[in-house]
Amino acid sequence: MRIIAAGASGLIGSALVEELRTAGHEVVRLVRRDTRAADELRWDPPAGRIDDLAGADAVVNLCGASIAGGRWSQARRQLLVNSRVEPTEVLAAAVAEQGIPLLVNASAAGYYGDKGTEVVEETAPRGAGFLADLCQSWESATQRATDAGARVLRLRTGHVLARRGGLVGMLKPLFRLALGGRLGNGRQYMPWIHVADHVAATRYLIEHESVSGAVNVCSPNPVTNADFTAAFGHAVRRPAPWFAPTPVLKLALGDAEGEALYSQRMVPTVLTDNGFEFRHPALDETLSALLT
Repeated sequence: MRIIAAGASGLIGSALVEELRTAGHEVVRLVRRDTRAADELRWDPPAGRIDDLAGADAVVNLCGASIAGGRWSQARRQLLVNSRVEPTEVLAAAVAEQGIPLLVNASAAGYYGDKGTEVVEETAPRGAGFLADLCQSWESATQRATDAGARVLRLRTGHVLARRGGLVGMLKPLFRLALGGRLGNGRQYMPWIHVADHVAATRYLIEHESVSGAVNVCSPNPVTNADFTAAFGHAVRRPAPWFAPTPVLKLALGDAEGEALYSQRMVPTVLTDNGFEFRHPALDETLSALLT
């Protein structure tokens, strides 16, 4: 297959490009600068411009500024929205206009809001809060591709764990200094997935034409924040006795504080029902492998 990839230089995108090419697919990367290689095409999402995607069998969109970045000022919120919705609208239009049969679009666990201890499958309703609204707008931006008859996948992703970067990269220095700890009471569930499982699942979904719609991309074994904290401390052989109480989170994160404590006991029902097998389903083993 000839696959066009947006957001190909990020943590997930770079790993996905390697996975797809190893599997024998041709991958062309979208870039916002002048092209420098034969496997690049230029685009400008704010201007709504994109090179011709002739011959493409699929478009994969992983664009989006990092959610983790301190307090959510109004400007920061607008950046988070624009960096997701604008590129998705441009790509969905290209898919529709050029008859591309598949659009794989990123989304996030934040779609579900705070679900407490409820097991969250793909059929669960959208939650409340900024992230839920953001994910709704993000996913709705794919509508033009859906209306044109394309198969559209919306990947509702949990925390992606990788050896470098992402959540592990943020936490490792703190935990190595024995400064790691849970957030609030730690009872909130946090969906997670090894980056290798994320890219393997994305490839699996691309290659299995019977699957469409929302897909929870996460381990089948969600854990609470307290359990995650304990497992991380064990993996780096450091105690993790601390916790960040709500007032401290409010000071550090502002309006983002409440959503940092949201609970999503998310499970990948669509993936498991369609035969996908996880390589890294257990958190302890995953963190031990990534941190040693």
